[in-house]
Amino acid sequence: MNQNKNRTNFDGLSEAKALPNLPGVYRMLGPNDDVLYVGKAVSLKKRVVSYFRKAEALSPRIQLMVRQVVRLESTVTRSESEALVLENNLIKSLKPKYNILFRDDKSYPYIILTKHAYPKMSSYRGSRTTKDLFFGPFTNTYAVRESIHLLQKVFRLRTCENTVFSNRSRPCLLYQIQRCSGPCVNRITKEDYQSDVKNVSLFLQGKENEVIQSLERDMLESSESMKFERAAIYRDRIRALTKVRETQFVTGAGNRNVDIVTAASIEGLVGINLTVVRGGSHRGDKMFYPKNASHRDEVDALEAFLTHYYQGGAVPDEIVINKKVDKNVFIKFFEQSFGKKVRINDNPIAERRMWLKMSEKNVEVSLQRQLLLKETQVDRLVALQSALALEVLVQRIECFDISHTMGEATVASCVVYDRGEMQHGEYRRFNISGITPGDDYAAMRQVVSRRYQGVISGEGKLPDLVLIDGGKGQLSSSMDALSELNLDDLSVIGVAKGEERKAGKETLINARTGEVIQLNSNDPGLHLIQQIRDESHRFAIQGHRKKRDKKRTQSRLEDIEGIGAKRRQRLLSQFGGVKEVSAASVEEISKVDGISMKLAEHIYRQLH
Repeated sequence: MNQNKNRTNFDGLSEAKALPNLPGVYRMLGPNDDVLYVGKAVSLKKRVVSYFRKAEALSPRIQLMVRQVVRLESTVTRSESEALVLENNLIKSLKPKYNILFRDDKSYPYIILTKHAYPKMSSYRGSRTTKDLFFGPFTNTYAVRESIHLLQKVFRLRTCENTVFSNRSRPCLLYQIQRCSGPCVNRITKEDYQSDVKNVSLFLQGKENEVIQSLERDMLESSESMKFERAAIYRDRIRALTKVRETQFVTGAGNRNVDIVTAASIEGLVGINLTVVRGGSHRGDKMFYPKNASHRDEVDALEAFLTHYYQGGAVPDEIVINKKVDKNVFIKFFEQSFGKKVRINDNPIAERRMWLKMSEKNVEVSLQRQLLLKETQVDRLVALQSALALEVLVQRIECFDISHTMGEATVASCVVYDRGEMQHGEYRRFNISGITPGDDYAAMRQVVSRRYQGVISGEGKLPDLVLIDGGKGQLSSSMDALSELNLDDLSVIGVAKGEERKAGKETLINARTGEVIQLNSNDPGLHLIQQIRDESHRFAIQGHRKKRDKKRTQSRLEDIEGIGAKRRQRLLSQFGGVKEVSAASVEEISKVDGISMKLAEHIYRQLH
């Protein structure tokens, strides 16, 4: 590693000329030793010199970055593909301010068939470290749910947990509605169940034709054996799968798995569209909007996507792209990172060209829609600033709400609106304790105090505007908390419910002046407040219900005399949950180890 000391009179060109003509990774650092940018190069010297010799040819984002550089660091690698691996790792760990970054979704959804004598089918997110069978990735959870719903109707694989499966003594509701074949109580033979598992696996690989042909053979065999009811079941399955196949509008890739990745920009906004084709079947599209990218960064954004997205390990056989990149570098990158040879296709023909055109159209439509949304949000922010007579344009807004049921399981929410949209990753919930149950004023004071104590200590940043869902009481409590933290200069607005709690009738209260503001129901500024307030309300209620239901579920068994931790665990293991225990008969409860008939009767009475 070559490291240059921080200096006041930094001469970037001279420092760059001292770098070797070798492949590697360079890092540009700012005044506080913060990493501003990480890049790769086939020649460190030539690449870094270009930043300081031809600054006018750089994008505005990079020009701004170069003006802040006070130090360079570099690491030599054996090849450019190795540099690409190192660059990707450093970007993920350092999150440089000026690199093109993609939101880290951690993982993408899959359908999983567990390694079990009677495999379970379910959705899955996470690293693929088990020996189970994974199918995907899917572009969204909706596609996963739809696929599982279809497969349940056709093949009726179980979706229950192993603990529930192992302890069933009678078929569940899914069996009754013909969404499960009842392997837990031997309503299907192991051979027939494995046959259904095989067909599900083939279907998820895009081999619908093989599945249909197999079902046709089974239907004919059943018919010849005079098993007409069974033949009718196969007939219905064939019809359902044929209908699904007819709705697939992308076909022709055979058994190959192909991703189509297109980059485009409109009015400075860059977008990436991913189209997933598995076994010739279209599995969905997903749009990505990278951070720090402008209209001159389409190729860089595409390259950043290729290195970022596939870290989950779900690498296709072929990637079709609409921009020219160094294909050999990425082919080696995929081989080095995932042990798989991937074809990078930037000049597709036949059906692949059709897919590419379709993806390019999708990215164009999505960008136009996104720009329209951004324009709408800007209009709303400007209207809000005018309505509230604020001196500066509001960018970051935080909103607080309280949720409980008659004082039980009080939860407070804080949602964040910034950069023109809700920032879901910055939402926070707070469990409220140490107050009189049902005291919303005390709850609001506590959550505001806790939130901004954290911000002051370095967790997050202060907003331009704080919204408090409530009237003068909640607003006063919030102001007390802010005053104790010396945050009297924060702009705070109370959002009180209007007549009959109707949308559009809200009353706004300026905490600093006491002014009551009644905006017109069609005011864009009010619409923005409603959007943020409603999201805060939803987030608070969701947290409260989880906390309340968990508490109630746990307490129902915990409150029964004679049921300790071990017996409670045995009951839950046997039946799978408190609801299932409640649905069980006295005789079924008494079969649990350690539960006598007398105790079973006692448990039954307490739960009914």
